[in-house]
Amino acid sequence: MENIYTDEYFMKKALQEAEYALAKGEIPIGAVVVVNDRIIARSHNLTEMLTDVTAHAEMQAITSAANYLGGKYLKECVMYITVEPCQMCAGALYWSQITKIVYGASDNKRGYTSMGGKLHPKTVVVSGVMEEECGTMMKRFFEDKRR
Repeated sequence: MENIYTDEYFMKKALQEAEYALAKGEIPIGAVVVVNDRIIARSHNLTEMLTDVTAHAEMQAITSAANYLGGKYLKECVMYITVEPCQMCAGALYWSQITKIVYGASDNKRGYTSMGGKLHPKTVVVSGVMEEECGTMMKRFFEDKRR
């Protein structure tokens, strides 16, 4: 039997979260945290609603997943994010010791790789999963903002 729980499957769930952010006027970034093919946390950007610059999707997901697990480390967890994490979120992911990060679209201006950020040495990173869909949502959001 074929495993339906692929990176694309969970990235679609993160894209649903990004759609929720978009509907609220937030930058459309979504994240889900998965352990053993089960989603334990879902989130999206809430910076405008909470008037909090740290309320990124990843930060919300880290807190939710840690609460679910009852501890601060996200070992054996995978986070799916529609856009490459920023330096702040990469730092938080570093400290969480997350096992794997999968993201869709790169962020050449504010992503952690372009700003010299680092992740935990044991964290595996996969980029470009559903990159076109994730990137298109971001481009559309910022084009609409400029009108």
